[in-house]
Amino acid sequence: MDEALREAKKAFTKGETPVGAIIVFENRIIGKAHNQVELLQDATAHAEMIALTQASSALQNWRLNGAQIYVTKEPCPMCFGAIILSRIERVVYGASEKRLPGIKQMAFMMGLTKPIPVLGGVREAEGRDLLQSFFRIQREKTE
Repeated sequence: MDEALREAKKAFTKGETPVGAIIVFENRIIGKAHNQVELLQDATAHAEMIALTQASSALQNWRLNGAQIYVTKEPCPMCFGAIILSRIERVVYGASEKRLPGIKQMAFMMGLTKPIPVLGGVREAEGRDLLQSFFRIQREKTE
């Protein structure tokens, strides 16, 4: 999660929503990214999506069986869907997402027959503090 938090801090300094993600396979990082929605002007340029693309490239396979993703904030529905389709073995995240359905609720709604192991709340305070600081600054800019 240290590396994911470093990625989130990069996003923060670039004016992006501070979310970072890494993907680990056989104890090595094969995907690492932060949000780049504003930079790329692409609504799908979330940290998880970019890290998934990098990991697939590293393994030369879209199936990421055996890989784990670490994200500083609970994945949104789009990212969770991509994580499931990529066959990620396990999801570890920091701050919970209060405004959207949680990962467990999304898994139920998707009718997943094989539940994906999820561990939330890892270094939650650090990820949440980054997000809250970022949005506080954004609000101050518009006042």
